[in-house]
Amino acid sequence: MGLGAWPGVSIAEARERAAEARKTVRDGLDPIIQREKDRATARRLTLTQAIDGCFDARKAELKGDGEAGRWMSPLTTHVIPKIGTYPVEDIDQHILKNLLEPIWHTKPEASSKALNRLNLTLKHAAALGLDVDLQATMKARALLGKQRHKVTHIPSMPYAEAPNFYQWLKSKEGVAVRALRFLMLTVARTTEIRLARFDEIEGDVWTLTPERTKTGQPHRIPLSPEALEIVEEARKKADCEYLFASHRGNPMSDAAMSSFMRREGYDARPHGFRATFRTWVEEETDTLYEVKESALGHQVDGEVVRAYQRSDRLSKRADLMWKWADFLTAAKR
Repeated sequence: MGLGAWPGVSIAEARERAAEARKTVRDGLDPIIQREKDRATARRLTLTQAIDGCFDARKAELKGDGEAGRWMSPLTTHVIPKIGTYPVEDIDQHILKNLLEPIWHTKPEASSKALNRLNLTLKHAAALGLDVDLQATMKARALLGKQRHKVTHIPSMPYAEAPNFYQWLKSKEGVAVRALRFLMLTVARTTEIRLARFDEIEGDVWTLTPERTKTGQPHRIPLSPEALEIVEEARKKADCEYLFASHRGNPMSDAAMSSFMRREGYDARPHGFRATFRTWVEEETDTLYEVKESALGHQVDGEVVRAYQRSDRLSKRADLMWKWADFLTAAKR
């Protein structure tokens, strides 16, 4: 075991260190390991460093290794700029309360996410051997009180109005219009629609890889004849890999479909058609729950069931999507 180089460490100091090391051995401990622990404890991590370490440790659990930045976003926006330089061991409920109080009621979702991620960060720091208050976030939540937050749902269109709306869309032109029709027919998420590529479609099935879905699981979407007509129309017009591209060949804007509906005077939003579809299925069909939810790309089976039940119910979902397409294309005259 090295005691330090002379002359930086004097002979007298070396003898003292050697005596302490021998005492540690007599106590049944390894002085080298003990020294490393002492050094680790002596290091002071800032909150930003602790957050970065926690994020790196959790990457494998996050969709796309967290590269989209959603896990870090509440922290980089509301936490790091204000208290990122604080030593993580100094973080207590009072600091957190003062930090989040201005947005606790006005931005309830962002502030709650920030607090939850700070809780994980403190646990990570504790695992490193740092003396942190693991109850700081819980106590901060008690000081902040209950949030005044009303759950607001994305506006949707009553399913009885959907067929006439779809037929009206068919009289319009434009990339956003075709994308909106495809969204209604497939009930896919808006991001899945705007990034749809021709190489994802084989026959009458559109396959989304795990990186393209919210659940992180592959999802096959059966395409009705009406949906396939849109694909062929897009193929004739496109000169790039995307079904619904801008004039520059990039994916269409994430606001294109919403902006179109807003300009035309509709309160409903594109994502709301998933609720329109789900309500129609519930009211007008006797479809099994698992099929209804699978059609929306939701994960319905538990881990044990998925180990044995490996079907994605594609055939049953295809029958359902055909019925939905027939409903949309049979507008009332």
